[in-house]
Formats: sequence, structure tokens, C-alpha cells
Amino acid sequence: MREIVTFDAYGTLVDFQLGPTTLKVLEDRLDLDNLDVDEFLDDFRVMRFQAVLEAYRPYHEVLHSSLRNAMRLHGLEYRTSDGDALVEAVPTFGPFPEVPDALRALKTRYEIAIISNTDDNLIARNVENIGVEFDHVITAQQAGAYKPDRQTFEHAFKTMGVEPSQVIHTAQGWEYDHIPTRDLGLKRRVWINRFGRPGSADYQPYDELRDMTGLPKLLGC
Repeated sequence: MREIVTFDAYGTLVDFQLGPTTLKVLEDRLDLDNLDVDEFLDDFRVMRFQAVLEAYRPYHEVLHSSLRNAMRLHGLEYRTSDGDALVEAVPTFGPFPEVPDALRALKTRYEIAIISNTDDNLIARNVENIGVEFDHVITAQQAGAYKPDRQTFEHAFKTMGVEPSQVIHTAQGWEYDHIPTRDLGLKRRVWINRFGRPGSADYQPYDELRDMTGLPKLLGC
């Protein structure tokens, strides 16, 4: 029976440096004496999650609207060029150091695939930066929906031609990946806990790793 290891991309495979990039883009307007940077970036994260729960629109529009809303919340001037700069930065992000070798080891036994909340043209270069060929790269643009919507995962299973029981899903994020996949009947789920956060017994079973270094051994490669 075919088995596929699927991955979230940003934050799992790709070092998603959106926070530092945002601060750099806005450095001419950030009053660091009066702005709680961590709170601002957290609000920006929340705005992005809220946006993907709404009717589908391309990810570059999600970035624009989420940044605009977060800036307005904190009394900052938004410029269209701010969102443009973030969109242009996303394809430049590369993989976490251990990712390419881990993926190459997995490919000796499994098909590998990406299921990502992004646009096709944005992730294409991220995949090139990883330097490993994937059997499938499935995006929200293709699915017409964003994770955590089940439509995204169901589209992925159909596209790959597999049942959920043939899929091992690997991801760092809870709200986008591990919560919605708990009851999908997947073969296995792996949490890449890059930030040392506490897990949750309510969403077991899942395996937990600090990064992807130990993933090939965990999966028998």
C-alpha cells in the first residue's frame, strides 16, 4: 500500500521569517518606545488566522489585509507597499537546516508532499530553496480553501489518490494542522515542536519531535 508523508510548509519545512521581515519593512514607522512589538506581531498572526477562516481569497491578499488590520489596531500607517514587500519576501525564505537531509532520507521509503496555505507562485521558489523534489505540492489556491478547513485536506487526498489511512501528516502548527486532522482517520500524525510548547492530551495520538532530524528514524527509514 502506498504511504505518503505530508507536510505543512511554513514553520515546519520553511523557516517562515515573517515576523522579522515585517519589522524590517515597517522600521521607519515603528516607535519602539511606545509599541509592544510582540503584541503587534501576535495580533498580525491572529489577523492572518481570522482571514483564512473567511471566504477564500489568494494568500497575497490575505497578507495585505491582515497586515493592514494589525497596523490599524496599533495606530500605524499602512501602505500598499508594506504588503507588497511581505509578499515578495515569502518566496525567499529557505528551509530549516535539518530539513533537506531528513526529506531525502524519507524519500527512500515514502512519497512526500506539501499541503500549504499559500499561492502556487509563492511556494514554488520555497520548494526550490529546499532542494528536494516533492511528489505533490498542494496549495490553498488549488483547493480553493485554507487549512484548517477540511476541504483543503480532502482536496489533497483526492489529488494524491490516497485514503487518509495512507497519510502521515507532519506539521508544527496546531490551529492549522493538528486540530483539524485529529478526526480525519490519518495513519499517523507528527508534531514538530520547534518552540518547546506544551502539547495536549485531547489531540492524541501524535508523535512529538523537536525538529525533523529524528523523523526518518521515527518512520522507519
